[in-house]
Amino acid sequence: MRPQVVSDPVVSGRIPRPTTRRAPALVDLHTSVMSEAAQTPYPWRIEPVGSIETSVRQQTSEALRQYILNFQLKPGQRLVEREFIERLGVSRTTFREAIRELAAEGLLTVVAQKGARVSAPSLEEAADLYEVRSALESLVVTRFVERAADSEIRSLHSTVKNFRRVTNRTTDILELLRAKELFYDVLVKGARSNALQQLLEGIKARVHALRATSLSHPGRVTQTVAELEAIVEAITVRDAERASRLCAEHVRNACATALASLRQAESASDDGRPVARRSKSLGS
Repeated sequence: MRPQVVSDPVVSGRIPRPTTRRAPALVDLHTSVMSEAAQTPYPWRIEPVGSIETSVRQQTSEALRQYILNFQLKPGQRLVEREFIERLGVSRTTFREAIRELAAEGLLTVVAQKGARVSAPSLEEAADLYEVRSALESLVVTRFVERAADSEIRSLHSTVKNFRRVTNRTTDILELLRAKELFYDVLVKGARSNALQQLLEGIKARVHALRATSLSHPGRVTQTVAELEAIVEAITVRDAERASRLCAEHVRNACATALASLRQAESASDDGRPVARRSKSLGS
């Protein structure tokens, strides 16, 4: 199943800016962070629904999208056209149309004469994406406070309690991300804005790997739980300004953690050293 992609705005202050323009060593970093999540085998073959080519193309796009969001395809990994055509059982035209769609979403990067690779944002790009995400989520929180019913606020409380329970029993990154997405599902639905939802989904997909990097940092999970609880407390009393500010701080903290990890990975790559594996205990 495809996890809902909706997650972590700026009322004041700016996202920390990078000090370098070089692309980080995301491949090595995510090999260490996501090694367990990547063990799931590819459900490669696409089964057409009826005989409509558009349906096959949509299924192909969705299959590739899920491989990326579930880290079965890692940042920087090349998509070999012949291999994917054979394994998915689709035509070259269908595969290339799916590649164009995902490139438009920012999930893939197409380089002339080299083909498509899973996008791996540079430090500067990551900072920009987080800043946009911060502004969007800040507005989503404001709209939620203005438009959500009391029952939706109670549902938001429940998602944070569930997230805390999940963090207490597992360190699996994908499971943590899915549990956190439940919070954003309720938040976006209560904001009642299709435009904000579509914009946020696009940004969230592009920083998905960076979110995993941030959440895998020691102590970040515990900090995230506390930040979400504070946001919900402000929302409960309908304090839109405070809730929006707290949400902005939440995204800035996530950004700072992710950029620090990417700088570390880049430094290790420059020195020719392997990226150190993260401890399986995220809170240690």
